[in-house]
Amino acid sequence: MSEPTGALDDPTPYAHRRRVMSGRDPDEQGRSATPLELLYDLVFVVAFGVAAGELAHSLAAGHPAAGLTAFVLCMFAVIWAWVNFTWFASAFDTNDWLYRVVSMVQMLGVALLALGISDVFASIEEGDRLDSDILVIGYVVMRSGLIAQWVRAYRATADHRTGIRTNITVLLLAQVGWVAAILIAPPLPVALALAAALFTVELVGPVAVSRRGGVPWHAHHLAERYGLLAIIALGESIVGTIGAISVLIDSAGWSPDATLLLVCGVGVTFGMWWIYFVLPSGEVLRVHRGRVKVWAYSHIVLFTAIAAVGAGLHVFAYYLDAEDAEFTVEISGLGAALSVALPLAVYNVGLFGLYAYLVRSVGPLYVQLVLGTAAVLVAGVLLAAAGAPPTWALGVMCLAPVVMIVGYETREHAHKTSAMRRIHLRR
Repeated sequence: MSEPTGALDDPTPYAHRRRVMSGRDPDEQGRSATPLELLYDLVFVVAFGVAAGELAHSLAAGHPAAGLTAFVLCMFAVIWAWVNFTWFASAFDTNDWLYRVVSMVQMLGVALLALGISDVFASIEEGDRLDSDILVIGYVVMRSGLIAQWVRAYRATADHRTGIRTNITVLLLAQVGWVAAILIAPPLPVALALAAALFTVELVGPVAVSRRGGVPWHAHHLAERYGLLAIIALGESIVGTIGAISVLIDSAGWSPDATLLLVCGVGVTFGMWWIYFVLPSGEVLRVHRGRVKVWAYSHIVLFTAIAAVGAGLHVFAYYLDAEDAEFTVEISGLGAALSVALPLAVYNVGLFGLYAYLVRSVGPLYVQLVLGTAAVLVAGVLLAAAGAPPTWALGVMCLAPVVMIVGYETREHAHKTSAMRRIHLRR
């Protein structure tokens, strides 16, 4: 575990007594995720799982528009809650008792946020008003702790006050807007438009902070933190898949379909993990800190897509167990195939684009890999459309990450090596 800069100058370095919240060194050696950060991340396992489970239910029940709308709204809220904590911790983690207690308050807020996700899905499906009360209350609790942390940092340091003050202002404005949304309780279309406007305010905040001096974030620490959340999201896909297959086995016993669903679920998750860590995030961001905004915002799409792939695998289980499901399953075999193909396509396109943005150099083989991945996904969907068993289509689509893995490990890695050498020469 990394200790705050200067901790060993303290006469009691291993006691969690209050310390001055000065900014961490952005070039600190050996900086890694702390046990508190890892504990904090575990709350998001629940939130991702609830959102993915609700999306799977909506898709299988024949409510794709409502389900996708609720899913995007809830996933943004969950991911942004994580982003806020992560960036603050990268810049100002003191690891003293007060920092720990306030972090626990933020965890409580995220837990409440997760408990409000099902209400959001149900209300959007009903189409009357957006029932986001519990979700927003959780957001307010989480944000109250976060704002308290920022205020503490503002009072303790003179080096980054302009950026910190700007961030506090944006957070407070957004909080007023979210509370007003609960009190006004507008019709659903107005509520969704208001949520979109408030999310825009949230996204503008970090940009405004960076233009006013920014805060001392650590490139490799952030890269590790984002990678860990990707692993958590991928792990939740496996948990959801196993849960769905368990229900399928309980009702019909082991079958070729259940076996193939298990193999595909684990295989596609493993493949997504493999190609994610092809990204040279920490190395590039340390040299080109200006690329961090696109990198960070792109991950909102990537994390959402990962959770949606898990939901799609759950939809397959609902489809295969339609006769014994607790609700009427309306989705077709083609719909089940699309529920995996579309988020998998978003994930691959987003990852390919982010890789190209970071290294600023792609060869002909890279373009071929993109096209090859698309061809595999399209082939799986066409197979389902032609009336083939959906699990066959799933087996084909789950080969999509394999295209990138094989291409990278045989040839593309050499191109990445030369690109990274050029990046390091510019330091």
